[in-house]
Amino acid sequence: MSHVAQEKLIEYIKTNQNKLYKVAFTYTRNEEAALDAIQEAITKALENIEKLKKEEYVNTWFYRILINEALKSSKKYRNYTELELIENETYVNSNEEKIVENIDMYNIIQKLNYKLKTVIVLRFFENMKIEEIAFITKTNISTVKSRLYKAIKEIKLNLNEKT
Repeated sequence: MSHVAQEKLIEYIKTNQNKLYKVAFTYTRNEEAALDAIQEAITKALENIEKLKKEEYVNTWFYRILINEALKSSKKYRNYTELELIENETYVNSNEEKIVENIDMYNIIQKLNYKLKTVIVLRFFENMKIEEIAFITKTNISTVKSRLYKAIKEIKLNLNEKT
């Protein structure tokens, strides 16, 4: 089974490189740290693929590893600047208001504690189901729902303060 799971993992990583980078960058806020986190996550996943019990969970299993590595990496690379953040915004367009909105939203999400940030990133940026998020975060569904509700509430409060 581990050979099939390993092939699935490699294919998933190859086809989702940008998506995985965005997740790592969301936690690290630093290009080098995000790339380090991805590299570490891939290494750990490949070294531990035989521990995966069901190959259909390879994607969510890898997300769990990636998030853990991104959190570790973000602690190593605490020194970042807002300029670096702006330079790395890949979804920013030429409309200045949109740039400010994106940066404001990004900064608000970054201020959430990591548990709330995780559910927001996985739910809205990665379009994951509540059940998948529960698996990745090793929590029950009701905990994920309450964290999602709390995170949305905090984001709305912070957005209202900005206006």
